[in-house]
Amino acid sequence: MSSTVSVDAVVDRALLDRLTDRVVARPRADRVATVAPFSGTPLAEVPLSTTDDVATAFAAARDAARWWAARPVAERARIIGHVHDLVLDRRAEIADLVQAEGGKARRDAFEEVADVALAARYVAVRGPRVLRERRRLGLLPGLTRAIEGHRPKGVVGVISPWNYPLTLAISDCLPAFVAGNAVVHKPDSQAMLTALLARSIAIEAGLPEALWQIVSGDGPVIGGAVVEHADYVSFTGSTATGRVVAARLGERLVGASLELGGKNPLIVLDDADLDRAAEAAVRACFSNAGQLCMSMERLYVAASVRDPFLERFLARVESMRVGPAFDYSCDMGSLMSQDQLDKVRAHVDDAVAKGARVLSGGRARPDLGPWFHEPTVLDGVRPGMLAADVETFGPVVSVYPVMSDDEAVELANDTPYGLNASVWTSDLRRGVALARRLRSGVVNVNEGYTAAWGSHDLPIGGMGASGLGRRHGREGILRYTEPQAIAVQRVHNLAPPAGLSYDTFTEAMAKSLRVLRRIGRA
Repeated sequence: MSSTVSVDAVVDRALLDRLTDRVVARPRADRVATVAPFSGTPLAEVPLSTTDDVATAFAAARDAARWWAARPVAERARIIGHVHDLVLDRRAEIADLVQAEGGKARRDAFEEVADVALAARYVAVRGPRVLRERRRLGLLPGLTRAIEGHRPKGVVGVISPWNYPLTLAISDCLPAFVAGNAVVHKPDSQAMLTALLARSIAIEAGLPEALWQIVSGDGPVIGGAVVEHADYVSFTGSTATGRVVAARLGERLVGASLELGGKNPLIVLDDADLDRAAEAAVRACFSNAGQLCMSMERLYVAASVRDPFLERFLARVESMRVGPAFDYSCDMGSLMSQDQLDKVRAHVDDAVAKGARVLSGGRARPDLGPWFHEPTVLDGVRPGMLAADVETFGPVVSVYPVMSDDEAVELANDTPYGLNASVWTSDLRRGVALARRLRSGVVNVNEGYTAAWGSHDLPIGGMGASGLGRRHGREGILRYTEPQAIAVQRVHNLAPPAGLSYDTFTEAMAKSLRVLRRIGRA
C-alpha cells in the first residue's frame, strides 16, 4: 500500500464495533473517542467503565480464576501456544490496527507482532517447567522432604500504556495466565482497540472469556480501582505514576512489577565498528519515534572517533523517511498526541535557548500529519536543560564526547534512572566488563535494545527510578505466583528422643551441623 492510503482503507469499522462491545461497562455508558495519530481524526468510540464496573470485572475474574487454577498447567500452556500461531497468522490485520491506533511505522508495528509471538512461545514452552514443583534440601538429610511449589496470586491487575499497544497489552497477561491467574486489564484509552483485538485472539485460541476482563477510563480513577482490587499489579508507565501505584499497594501489602521511565545511554568506544554502531543507533534512538522505554536519549562517543561516528550517524538520520504509511516505505511514524509533540518541542526549544545546537532535524512536520516531528540530534546539551535531565520520550537524542571508558561509565550512571544501556566495541570482553559497571537493569553490547528484549529467557526491568521487578524469564512468570514451602518430616520428631536430655541432644546436633558444613551441604 502507498503512503496515501487512509486509515479507513485498512481498518474494519465493524470489527472495531464488535471489539468495543467487549469492554466491561454499563449499557449506554459514556464513550470516549480514540484518535488515529496519522490524521488526528476519530478512530472509534470506546465505552467508559465505572468503578462499579471494575468491581464487577474482578468478581467475574475471581470466579474464572478458581476454575482456571485447577486446570493442568500443560493445558494452560497449550492455549498460549495457540495464541502464538494465531498472532502470526493474523499479523497483517494486527499490524494495520497497531499502526492506525499507535501512529507508528510498519516496521515498528511488525516488531510488536514478532515480540508477542516470541513471548507466547516462551511462556508456552517454559511455563510448565518453571512452575513445576521442585525438591529442595531439607533440614535433616534423608529425614526431611522439602518441596517448593508455586500457587497463583488470584486476579492480576495489568495497567498498560499507549506506546506499544500490542506488546504491552498481551505480553504481561500471558505469563499470568500460564501461572493460573485471571486478569483485569486497563489499557491506556489510546490503546484500547489493539488490546481488545489481542483478547479476542486469545479467546479464539481457547482462553475462557471471563479470564481476561478489560476495563476503560481515566487512569487515576479506573486504574486506581484496579489497584485497589488486584492481588498483584503489573504496571508500565511513568515513574511518577509508578510511585503512586507502589504506595497504594503498599498499604495493602500487595506486590507489583513496575517498569517506569528511563534516560538511556548508548556508549561508542574508540574501537567500535562505526558503520554498524551508527546504523544501530538510528534504530535505538528513533524506533517508534523515540516513544520506547528502552530507546536511547544520550550518546556518549569516544572523543577520538566522535567526528567519524557523527558523520555516519547524521547521514543515516537525515536519510530517514518519515511519514504516514501502512507499508514499509517509511522508517518513522508519528508521535502519539499533541501532548507528546508539545513535550518534544519544549525539550528542543529549551536546549537551543540555553546554547545547544541542532545537528539534524529539530522541527515539527505538520505537512505530514498533526503530530509528526523530525528525528533530532542535539549537541552541546548540558545539565539544567530539559533534554539533559528529563526523559523526552520522543525522537530526540543528545551527543556527548568522552575521553575514557571511566568517564563514559560515570556520565552514563549520572541519572536516577537505570533501565537500558548500550555499549559498542570490537572487543567483547571490554564491552561486557564495561556493561557490568553500568547501573542499568538491561545492557546490550553491540545492539541497542532488541537483543536483550527479544531474549525472553532474560529478566528485563529497571534499577533506581526505572522500576521494580522483572518481566520475561523465570522471574516474569514467577512474579504472578506465591511460593509455597511444604516440608514433610519422616521417622523422628525434631526433639530429643525419649530418655535423651536436651544437653546431649544439642551436643549431637552441633556435631551434625559441623559435619554438614565440612561435606559442603547447604
